[in-house]
Amino acid sequence: MAKIMIVDDAAFLRAMLKDILVGAGHEVVTEAGNGQEAVERYMAFKPDVVTMDITMPIMEGVEAVKQIRKFDPKANIVMCSAVGQRNLIIEAIQNGAKDFITKPFHSTRVLEAVHRAIGM
Repeated sequence: MAKIMIVDDAAFLRAMLKDILVGAGHEVVTEAGNGQEAVERYMAFKPDVVTMDITMPIMEGVEAVKQIRKFDPKANIVMCSAVGQRNLIIEAIQNGAKDFITKPFHSTRVLEAVHRAIGM
């Protein structure tokens, strides 16, 4: 199974994703509350997959995707968005995100996106 980093500024959403992913046998190796932490922790942990929120303080998700992909062009990133962030989702995918999931999270869709990102 995959080693995953969860990035979201809302702790309860990180916990919700962690429950879904761990319940499916994946390992959550680290979490981050903003894009800057995400970039630093990606370099330290090199997870197989990142779930990345779009709207966060300090550094937005799309900028974090750009920086992570500069460090690792093969990074597997799944964007997490609220409804109505279509333009940001498109920008994230143009910058290398593999898929996206919308809030509120549905476990089937979360796992489908993660599995697609890592080619399972």
